Amino acid sequence: MTKQVEFHFDFGSPNAYLAHKVVPAIEKRTGVTFTYVPVLLGGIFKATNNVSPMVANHGIKNKNEYQALEMDRFVKKHGLTKYVFNPHFPVNTLQIMRGAVAAEMDGFLPAYIEVVMAAMWEQKLKMDDAEIIKSTLDAGGLDGTHVLARIQDADVKAKLIANTEASVARGSFGIPTFFVDGEIYFGKDRLREVEEAIMQA
Repeated sequence: MTKQVEFHFDFGSPNAYLAHKVVPAIEKRTGVTFTYVPVLLGGIFKATNNVSPMVANHGIKNKNEYQALEMDRFVKKHGLTKYVFNPHFPVNTLQIMRGAVAAEMDGFLPAYIEVVMAAMWEQKLKMDDAEIIKSTLDAGGLDGTHVLARIQDADVKAKLIANTEASVARGSFGIPTFFVDGEIYFGKDRLREVEEAIMQA
């Protein structure tokens, strides 16, 4: 029986981008397709009383530096040469995450993810600016005007809220979060365990 694998993501997380770039190789090796689930990281943080690692580690000598080292190791290990840290971080991702929900509803989520991930973590764009969102989507072959209109729709807003609440109810406290047949794994550094779980008979 094929494993059910979910990737709960928010574009605002650099680790979500890094995980996303590694997922295709895992899919190729395992034959299992990851289902991407748009959630709002800010909503998860609020519901779980969590904060970003940058905030949590503030004042702890050497910890942020070590995490930067680990990220650099991950980037080098997987040859992710296009990755650059977004100078506008933290970016308010409400619009682009609603856009992801709209793209899923309208049948073009994979293309939308590729365009927005690249905009955030390769092109260093300020993706909480509506004009930049529109021009970026247009340049990527998507209809920016359509997406910006759709993110105002009640069903899109409700779906993002529902996704986020359901993710928290299942154990999420941050991004990226993965579920393999309902079992939770947190962080890009758990991708090896995710793959092992997929391959278990």
